Amino acid sequence: MTPAGRKRSEDSRRAILTAAAELMGEVGYAALSIEGIATRSGTGKQTIYRWWPSKADVLLEALATKADLHIPLVDERSTDEGSYAADLRAFLAASFALGRKPQVIEVLRALMAEAQINPAFGERFRAGFLQRRRDALGVLVDRASTRGDLPPVPRAGTVADIVFGVIWYRVLATREPVDDSLVDELVSLLGTPRRGSGSRP
Repeated sequence: MTPAGRKRSEDSRRAILTAAAELMGEVGYAALSIEGIATRSGTGKQTIYRWWPSKADVLLEALATKADLHIPLVDERSTDEGSYAADLRAFLAASFALGRKPQVIEVLRALMAEAQINPAFGERFRAGFLQRRRDALGVLVDRASTRGDLPPVPRAGTVADIVFGVIWYRVLATREPVDDSLVDELVSLLGTPRRGSGSRP
């Protein structure tokens, strides 16, 4: 966290995040160091430690920033695609396009592993990335409920579990691709009203 009254230089911040992402791709997580990030970015180690507690946190912000750029942050004011299925398809397509990038996949694997052995970082990872993406998907679900085209099952929380559970299972376990065919399957599974049952009010 930045101390009160001290603002981060945006140029330095971008240089540090870029350096961390580049080095992660070149040397891997185990060999990544604050010293290396400082050297590559042209900043001091103390500057980095003043803003982030660890290399994992630098990567976490780099990942969150990239996700925000590639996957629109959904809120009540964002574009409505006209139906739950269309909203869901747009969200999944953008998420999967980012998730297919090898460098992003390696960062995801490294941060998830770190979150399992470092409880304090795990809390920051869940709040700063995982919950942020769930909340974005939750807006789509709430919008569909208001519009009246949300299938009665699965429940909102289960929708997020299925979407992100599939992504993480493929990233961490099977390493199968997250591709357009998977988008089609998930939209068909989650976005199609069940025959004989109405939408939620």
